[in-house]
Amino acid sequence: FKESNGPTNSYVAISQVDRLQSEPESIRKWREEQKERLEQLDANSQKQEAEWKEKAIKELEEWYARQDEKLQKTKASNRVADEAFYKQPFADVIGYVAAEEAFVNDAEDVFPGTEWERVAQLCDFNPKSSKQAKDVSRMRSVLISLKQAPLVR
Repeated sequence: FKESNGPTNSYVAISQVDRLQSEPESIRKWREEQKERLEQLDANSQKQEAEWKEKAIKELEEWYARQDEKLQKTKASNRVADEAFYKQPFADVIGYVAAEEAFVNDAEDVFPGTEWERVAQLCDFNPKSSKQAKDVSRMRSVLISLKQAPLVR
């Protein structure tokens, strides 16, 4: 025979039965209805969450499709611009790169005293066409003076 001070499983079971028997009918009924309502709300929220996830997946796929389409259009327009760029190497818009390519191509034809002329080919000496934020007029004047009177070694 073993004595214990605390409740055992049989005491817990008896207390639950006592509570259920002592509970009024209206409270028991309300508790059951509340439990059903909560289960229904949980089911509805899970259903709504699933619908939102499906909608989000569809919108994301559409967004990726639009982005891919924009990327393809941009690639195509860049290819067309590249072709136009290399067909007209000395156009105003692309003069810098064309001049640099000409500079590299003329690298074999280096004559003493033509260095500054070759550098000047890479520079834009028109002050109004320059859209830079910094003032480069001093550097421009130095390059022009060196082009006109190159340094002698």
